[in-house]
Amino acid sequence: MTLGSAKVSKTHSFMTVSLIELWERFGYYGMQALIVYFMVQRLGFDDVRANLVWSACAALIYVSPAIGGWVGDKVLGTKRTMLLGAAILSLGYALMTVPTENTWFLFSALGVIVVGNGLFKPNAGNLVRKIYEGDDSKIDSAFTIYYMAVNVGSTISMLLTPWIKDYVNATYEGTHYGWHAAFAVCCVGLLVGLGNYALMAKTLKMYGSEPDTRPVDKTKLSIVLILALASVALSAIILEYQTLARIFVYIAGIAVLAIFIHLIRTSEPSERAGLIAALVLTVQTVFFFVFYQQMSTSLALFALRNVDWDFSIFGVHLWTWSPAQFQALNPIWIMLLSPLLAYLYATAGRNNKDISIAAKFALGFAVVAVGFFIYGFAGQFAVDGKTSSWVMIWGYGAYSLGELLVSGLGLAMIARYVPERMGGFMMGAYFVASGISQYLGGVVANFASVPKGLTDPLETLDIYTSLFNKLGYAAVVCTIIALAVLPLMRRLTNTHHAHSTSAAESLSDVKSEQ
Repeated sequence: MTLGSAKVSKTHSFMTVSLIELWERFGYYGMQALIVYFMVQRLGFDDVRANLVWSACAALIYVSPAIGGWVGDKVLGTKRTMLLGAAILSLGYALMTVPTENTWFLFSALGVIVVGNGLFKPNAGNLVRKIYEGDDSKIDSAFTIYYMAVNVGSTISMLLTPWIKDYVNATYEGTHYGWHAAFAVCCVGLLVGLGNYALMAKTLKMYGSEPDTRPVDKTKLSIVLILALASVALSAIILEYQTLARIFVYIAGIAVLAIFIHLIRTSEPSERAGLIAALVLTVQTVFFFVFYQQMSTSLALFALRNVDWDFSIFGVHLWTWSPAQFQALNPIWIMLLSPLLAYLYATAGRNNKDISIAAKFALGFAVVAVGFFIYGFAGQFAVDGKTSSWVMIWGYGAYSLGELLVSGLGLAMIARYVPERMGGFMMGAYFVASGISQYLGGVVANFASVPKGLTDPLETLDIYTSLFNKLGYAAVVCTIIALAVLPLMRRLTNTHHAHSTSAAESLSDVKSEQ
């Protein structure tokens, strides 16, 4: 929705949103790089509890935008909700700077982050859509740059926060202040983003949702804040009691499936094929995110216990990383591979050789299988239980290519197959489904949980490589299933396109008669 007539470059407006998104992702991924280590090394959690707490938190973080988008569109306004979310996120990271071992305090801080993310994430993306609304030629490239901003922020923070943690802990030995100094950097990132937004806010004067045109409704704001506080408390309780987390995941899963079935049954016959295709691909995405969640759980702990942190080539030492910094390989590979994939997609499209989204999903699972087999096979060449750091580079490379082929196309899949009137609702359902699989990923990671007190790398290596090989075989099975449903997907897609073309021609005929 356009809110004014001031002449402001769309590029400037887009940069304003991209920069606050960059700093928000800086804070989030800086925290994610350390959180499982923090629970295991600082708070003394066993692997099982740390994996499940973080995975439940990730599930909540993915589910919350389904509500935050509605608050932005209908209640407070897109821009106001985005800013409120950023402010709440900065508070969450600030709470994590408090040096306490109280788990309820940690879970409450994570609950604040869940709420802040839910308010910020969908509304930042919606602003980008509003800026380029009706300009299809630019919206794809805009979202590509936007995705790059996300990865720039996450790369910097995933390299920076582990280094700060190690530096401060070494400088003030025995204090554990390094953890909290690192979380403080996440908070500072959000504050920088908010300050930058304040300087550039005028570039977004023309954009927002309908409530942005009116003065703030203090009653509605108060209700949102009260519900936000209740959501923080509920999130903390879910993180503390894993039975509640499982119940929450089951209910969310049943709800998403029921939504799909209801929409398919009540939709127009012309819409049904597209919705069934979206359901098939959403189920595949759920399986992918189970693999994806290993990055911050089993792979993170593998890097801690069974990876040589030194990078050397031909006997020459290059650099040494902290184990948490290996997670930065994911956004680094994303930035390297995204332009290449975009070029290949464009070239294939020009030559009428573009493969379907369903085929790209199948290829994505195959690449993920390669990545996990790299981790599993590396155990054969480990020295004293430690695998080469280069194994992580190539494993993450395959893993990240799979992410681009599956997760990177998830929202495009919803946009392609789902009728526009259901678009927002289905985006929310897609995020809820992704959140469910984040939790399931933690459950899977616990097959490689290391008993407390077991520190011998030779023993822990077998535990991790066994899981990674099983995940590789599981990804092969997912690849076979994805290939098996390709004929069905082809029929559904052709039916969907035929109805879409017919509807477009009918609309054109109506317009020509007017």
